[in-house]
Amino acid sequence: MEKEHGDLLPRNPTPAPATTAAAAGNQQPLQQSTRPRPKRFVKNQIPDSILNNTTLNAAISLLPQNYNFEIHKCVWRVQNSRAKRVALQFPEGLLMYSLIISDILSTFTSVEHCFILGDVTYGACCVDDLSAAALSADLLIHFGHSCLVPIDSTTIPCLYIFVEISIDVHRLLNELKLNFCNSRIYDNIVMAGTIQFATAIRAVKPELEKLGFSVLVPQAKPLSAGEVLGCTAPSVRNRFADGEEVVLVFVADGRFHLEAFMIANPGIKTYRYDPFIGKLFVEEYDHKGMKEERKRAIEKAREAKNWGIVLGTLGRQGNPRILDRLEKKMAEKGMTWTVVLMSEISPTRIALFEDAVDAWIQIACPRLSIDWGDAFRRPLLTPFEAEIALGDLSGWWERKTVVNSDECCDEGVKCSKNESCGACDNGGEKVKEGVPVAYPMDYYAQDGGEWNSCYSKKPARLSQRSSQSCNGNSAIKCSNC
Repeated sequence: MEKEHGDLLPRNPTPAPATTAAAAGNQQPLQQSTRPRPKRFVKNQIPDSILNNTTLNAAISLLPQNYNFEIHKCVWRVQNSRAKRVALQFPEGLLMYSLIISDILSTFTSVEHCFILGDVTYGACCVDDLSAAALSADLLIHFGHSCLVPIDSTTIPCLYIFVEISIDVHRLLNELKLNFCNSRIYDNIVMAGTIQFATAIRAVKPELEKLGFSVLVPQAKPLSAGEVLGCTAPSVRNRFADGEEVVLVFVADGRFHLEAFMIANPGIKTYRYDPFIGKLFVEEYDHKGMKEERKRAIEKAREAKNWGIVLGTLGRQGNPRILDRLEKKMAEKGMTWTVVLMSEISPTRIALFEDAVDAWIQIACPRLSIDWGDAFRRPLLTPFEAEIALGDLSGWWERKTVVNSDECCDEGVKCSKNESCGACDNGGEKVKEGVPVAYPMDYYAQDGGEWNSCYSKKPARLSQRSSQSCNGNSAIKCSNC
């Protein structure tokens, strides 16, 4: 415990010797500051006048008590920023509470106009700072999603409210005990879910570890640990040794986000815990059917002469950076394409273009293609699939398989446990024999492919492609050559 408390304070740097400072001239020896160093955490800045306002708290009590709308924070942010025009954005499931929240902000702050953005909001990618700016709003408060689009990338100041939902953690724990403790088939449990249940996931993790389970709460940055989006999920295949039994417990009331995790992690036994009815369900996904359907669309698109690129305009779904990248590739290949702006992509609207376009690429939501691609008359590809169709990336069905971490691939270069040697085009991940290559769900992951829309991408991990020195003798040239 002493170590834990000590870690809250920054470590004192080793003071420079007095003789060293004096040797530089007539300077006085550096003196160690006697002032206490600040702690690393930030104290709650919301004043008591807001937290203890009985009238405000009475108004807040009209909202569901297990939904944390963080109204005190919203009031404080509006007051502190002196915003006069505030825009509120909600997913459809929370719109029923929008009028109450608007009335609270109008009553307890100096807001002159409080707008409710009523357009459909599917996820964090739909944050509509552009519409809010068009209304001359001083502040946008986005409820129900995490800060996928960084606040330094929005056109106006934006406050994200996750709206965490309090659930009965003991009921969740008891359900897991009932299903996993007696049979003891699984020793490794992966816990994940939507952002609303992140606190519950963190709370149940140590309790499961006390029962002897090894619990992993994975993270795909910039998302929070355990958070999964419909288009972005962490891959955990290389976090466990061969032969280890692993099970996923996903906390959510629906399948949409869970399916993203299953797509990124084929072969993992999956359960979904519905926190509203307290039941555990076995979930499955048709990986083979999905991949075959997407393969057919890609191969058909390879024959296209006229391309269409749809840039989604629903909030921040469409990323102009990806559009620029695709247009550059097509120009280099001498291809013909047309750019179409569209807020919501549907088979009916795409069909209006009839046969003028042979294949489409949509820069909006990859799940439109994965889930509904077969409803479109023409191939509707994601940016990842477009890379394959344009010949810049091998398809998952075309990739080689690495057999063992201590064996060489066809090019004679050893592949380390978690990295690709460069000869095996597996997107930086080693693929074990008999395990299907995963379809990447990294649309907003920092370390995802160049096709993704992350606003805070990490530099390309070139070392992954050349982690083993080839000594100049291999057909694959590493960074040391």
